[in-house]
Amino acid sequence: MTASPAPDLILRGGRFTTLDRGNPVAQAVAIQAGRFVAVGDDAQVTALAGPATRVIDLHGATALPGLIDNHSHVIRGGLNYNMELRWDGVRSLADAMGMLRRQVAVTPAPQWVRIVGGFTEHQFAEKRLPTIQELNAVAPDTPVFILHLYDRALLNGAALRAVGYTRETPEPPGGQILRDADGNPTGLLLAKPNASILYATLAKGPKLPYDYQRNSTRHFMRELNRLGVTGVIDAGGGSQNWPDDYKVIQDLEAADELTVRFAYNLFTQKPKQEKQDFLDWTSTSHYKQGTDYFRHNGAGEMLVFSAADFEDFRVPRPDLPAQMEGELEEVVRILAQNRWPWRLHATYDETISRALDVFERVDKDIPLAGLNWFFDHAETISDKSIDRVAALGGGIAVQHRMAYQGEYFVERYGARAAEATPPIARMLARGVKVSAGTDATRVASYNPWVSLAWMITGKTVGGLQLTPQRNCLDRETALRMWTENVTWFSNEEGRKGRIEVGQLADLVVPDRDFFACAEADIADITAALTIVGGKVVWAAGRFASEDAGAPPPAMPDWSPVRSFGGYGAWGDTEGKPLQAAVRRNAAACGCDALCGVHGHAHANAWAAEPPASDPKSFWGALGCSCWAA
Repeated sequence: MTASPAPDLILRGGRFTTLDRGNPVAQAVAIQAGRFVAVGDDAQVTALAGPATRVIDLHGATALPGLIDNHSHVIRGGLNYNMELRWDGVRSLADAMGMLRRQVAVTPAPQWVRIVGGFTEHQFAEKRLPTIQELNAVAPDTPVFILHLYDRALLNGAALRAVGYTRETPEPPGGQILRDADGNPTGLLLAKPNASILYATLAKGPKLPYDYQRNSTRHFMRELNRLGVTGVIDAGGGSQNWPDDYKVIQDLEAADELTVRFAYNLFTQKPKQEKQDFLDWTSTSHYKQGTDYFRHNGAGEMLVFSAADFEDFRVPRPDLPAQMEGELEEVVRILAQNRWPWRLHATYDETISRALDVFERVDKDIPLAGLNWFFDHAETISDKSIDRVAALGGGIAVQHRMAYQGEYFVERYGARAAEATPPIARMLARGVKVSAGTDATRVASYNPWVSLAWMITGKTVGGLQLTPQRNCLDRETALRMWTENVTWFSNEEGRKGRIEVGQLADLVVPDRDFFACAEADIADITAALTIVGGKVVWAAGRFASEDAGAPPPAMPDWSPVRSFGGYGAWGDTEGKPLQAAVRRNAAACGCDALCGVHGHAHANAWAAEPPASDPKSFWGALGCSCWAA
């Protein structure tokens, strides 16, 4: 009988929350060929080590299953990430404007500085957006485009000149250009009745060439890994055409350079041509085609444009056209016949109820049983609709949009209506399939811990208490919403989502104990260690020397990512651009400079903050030679 091969990697000395109800806690795990092969106590697991087994001591740190975002736009976002200045998590407008000022100084003509969603004015201490005058003062000559959620965009004078908006520009059909008394555009674009003007204006900006898009996507995945994200279900998006705009992600998968797992849905692109899109795609693509890193997940979130209810809570709920049901039924019949699951964007119960009429009608002719179809968002779904979803075997994928738009919802509908928007606890109680995500990168941030904090505390990022405690989730339930629950939505139940023998070896070691830290600290959690398929894709702090996965520096050389990193400008405040380099150098260290203090773990010295103005002389006084390595 052939002995089992020794593990590739063992993590020991930890406190693992496995979410496996038969083995809920563990001290150690062993990983071989990208899967967990042992989960148990230290003695049991470390006994499996062979001569080539890599062993990482967690020193008592907690570990969780890797986080999976049920709805994000990472494939589209990755193509542009390196061009975007992110205000996600920045807590004052003064700091945000300081970042803008610094980025303007290094951005060459004809490039723009673009801040493309992921934040809300309510997160700022000042509780407001910048004025056009403030933008013009900071950037008189460099175009600046700021997208605030999906409700408005701010353009400075240089950006208006770049896109060619003048007093002669006609009012667009999908939005509003605000004008002064003389008819000249002021720089404020409003999404009334929908966000078409915002998309169209952003599309006028410069684009990155292929090599830079590839580098940009790697940096965006790296940022997600820094936050403990190991997988996403990508919801497609406007201007994200199949297959052209998927070349970068496909090439990265072929090169074994994906550090996030993707299940992707196909999103129709042109009104009145939706039926033909899905006829074409179902004849050329196959559900589940691909690998554990990049696989087809069906259709949506846009199935037909007539069914899309715009989610700007500053304006009244839109009334969908009478032809919606007929157009939606044509597409759903094609999908059901081809056994393609689908996801449908639906903010309001009025939309959900009408869509369910269609699904129930199709189900009579083509049973939907076994198709993992679901609604996205569902902020105002009723109990009756929840029960109808459950009866048809569907699911509901919620996202933390209310953490960013809750204040606007309360202004329009009142605090009482916001108490269970969306009604997650009732969904779970009624037995429907439910999971959580972000809807990043525009209407909300990609930070999973903000979503977890919102479900647990019921508060917006601006601090408003939306959800009373009776409607909030406990921490374990919230964590399951981001892990094992998501796998139903990609038809991968039993393959990932838990730390369990046989499942894909994806996990995160948070920088603090998720179950014990203060509720106010949950949104600030980052990863100390992230592993995908048994590979270390992010490591920081005491684990920094384990990190071998950093991509080359962000391109172009003026990229905001080089200065600010990502969420909360972490690269400027805590990571500093140096740290990415030292992690790479430490991981690749083959030098002869064995330091008497740190050995070959030079990153421990380089990343530390010694109590001296000159780190080199401080460490040198202790006999450390890391700075010479």
